[in-house]
Amino acid sequence: MHVQSQYISELMERVIKRNPAESEFHQAVWEVLQSLAPVVTAHPVYIKEGILESIVEPERIIKFRVPWEDDKGEVHINRGFRVQFSSAIGPYKGGLRFHPSVYEGIIKFLAFEQIFKNSLTGLPIGGGKGGSDFDPKGKSDSEVRRFCQSFMSELFKYIGPDTDVPAGDIGVGGREIGYMFGQYKRLSNEFTGVLTGKGLTYGGSLVRTEATGYGLCYFVDNMLRAAGKSFDGATVAISGSGNVAIYACEKAAQLGGKVITMSDSCGFIYDKNGIDLACVKRLKEVERKRISEYLVSHPEAEYFEGCAGVWQIPCDIALPCATQNEINEASARALVKNGCIAVAEGSNMSSTPEAVSVFQSAGVLYAPGKAANAGGVATSALEMSQNSMRYFWSFEEVDCKLKTIMTDLYRNVSNAAAEYGVTGDLVTGANVAGFMKVADSMLAYGLV
Repeated sequence: MHVQSQYISELMERVIKRNPAESEFHQAVWEVLQSLAPVVTAHPVYIKEGILESIVEPERIIKFRVPWEDDKGEVHINRGFRVQFSSAIGPYKGGLRFHPSVYEGIIKFLAFEQIFKNSLTGLPIGGGKGGSDFDPKGKSDSEVRRFCQSFMSELFKYIGPDTDVPAGDIGVGGREIGYMFGQYKRLSNEFTGVLTGKGLTYGGSLVRTEATGYGLCYFVDNMLRAAGKSFDGATVAISGSGNVAIYACEKAAQLGGKVITMSDSCGFIYDKNGIDLACVKRLKEVERKRISEYLVSHPEAEYFEGCAGVWQIPCDIALPCATQNEINEASARALVKNGCIAVAEGSNMSSTPEAVSVFQSAGVLYAPGKAANAGGVATSALEMSQNSMRYFWSFEEVDCKLKTIMTDLYRNVSNAAAEYGVTGDLVTGANVAGFMKVADSMLAYGLV
């Protein structure tokens, strides 16, 4: 074990040296590598054949400029990225993020996480991610359209239904997907399932909008039941107010929970009576307003500036659905102190390593993002299947498939943790189960 641990430590040092100033990527790689010491002890061929060294190196990184004009005729230049990290088990699959924080390191971290998340779904999809430092907030529809068309004019050269199938992420919803798909179709002269999250009139899938939030709650339901607990009667704190948060709120309520918080980038609301989801949907999906507007129709609720304080609100279940590292050690300790029994990540890498340690030490049920939020990409893969078949499944059919996938995913993660002597450690279980499928495929290919 000592030799394997030393190998992993030295590999991590090389990753940091070769990818300077990319802290999010370093964090994601280390979180996986440190789980794999018992795996490489049991299977030394993974070291002998350089599998770990290969899996931390992207197969391809595409970086390009994106010129566009605003409504005043002023020229802007943004950066575009696509990290095609691993195609070992299928075409690259992962979202596009439009946000000012986007740089190569964030896209690499997201793409790396996507490898294992996609593997855990049991579906034949590899790992990729992309995006731009473009900020769609405050832009007109025409400005967003011009940017998306310019972005896709370069990206279309590198994607395809059997090569790389992007989807949405932060800042990329139905509007943006529509503009990009239209441009892809125009440039390639073909109608094919090259993007997922499409509108229902042009190849989209029912449940895709709801999938990540629904899948998160299906996973948590399995996790709770295994511990003799349930959503029924539980208070639920949720961060975010995008698709993931909205539909996690909807499904948590359907399963018997009472959601008391939601947030956006400016602050959070606390409604002790339970969040009025119809109001949040209207504000965020129709009117595109700030979450603070919730108090106009619900003056009994409270609004707080800033987002960190959402985890100070006592709850039974915490579902972070906003962004990476939104729960730090202090927030984790507050959750534990206030009696939280379960935390599951709707966003990618929601919790810092220190926060995860706090949860695990306190016996809090904890589900990492690569497992808990895999429902979105799973349903994207189901959209790909429907596109390939030129077929359309009902809402009930897709939802049933999603629930089955998340139930199987929980079981596989839990079983992997038990097999390697860390029963209940879903972080290790997810990393091991996701890694093994990809690693064995890479072994089969030889040195490629």
